[in-house]
Amino acid sequence: MPLNNILGLFAQSPLKPLEKHSNKVSECCDILVPFFKATFENDWTLAEELRKKISDAEREADSLKREIRLKLPRGLFMPLDRTDLLELVTQQDKLANYAKDIAGRAVGRHLCIPQPMQQAFLEYLNRSLDAAHQATRVIQEMDELLETGFKGRELNFVNKMINELDAIEDDTDHQQILLRRQLLEIEDQYKPVDVIFLYKILEWIGVLADQAQRVGSRIELMLARS
Repeated sequence: MPLNNILGLFAQSPLKPLEKHSNKVSECCDILVPFFKATFENDWTLAEELRKKISDAEREADSLKREIRLKLPRGLFMPLDRTDLLELVTQQDKLANYAKDIAGRAVGRHLCIPQPMQQAFLEYLNRSLDAAHQATRVIQEMDELLETGFKGRELNFVNKMINELDAIEDDTDHQQILLRRQLLEIEDQYKPVDVIFLYKILEWIGVLADQAQRVGSRIELMLARS
């Protein structure tokens, strides 16, 4: 891409490349839903195909992250601090990494969530993904905020969205507690090593929401500095 196009892209809106990366990260995380549904059916062939799709999407997100790092100009006036933008994309990218790790661990052991827990687990997974989606919506909304000079009604709206992200993360904490209790009641029916990994899967799904909340916190910090 010619230098003038690169400069124009970031000078006009430094958030557009970040938004593209965020969309790819969400796409990667969303594949976890059909992935786990495949594991519920013990369809490990399909599960492996979906794991590969997650891995491919994570790799594409990595490429977009590197592109932002390489092409975000130095010394150019921008309404947002360059370091803050780079830290935001780093935090955002971790969501895709976690999704890849979760799928890889589940496939590696052919680990299936116990049937009595599956419905509640899907609700928990979807709520964690709600956090990732909310973080993406906040980033998309920030482009409008950029045009208003980071003030007024739009700023209040973005801050409200970040508060909603915190509430979603609280929901996932509660859901994880309930699922851990369910697993405790039936864990003696499974191999001890599998039980350990099941607890880990529950923890890692919660980490998705935790990481999305960190993205929101990073955006909140950026707004405070603007």
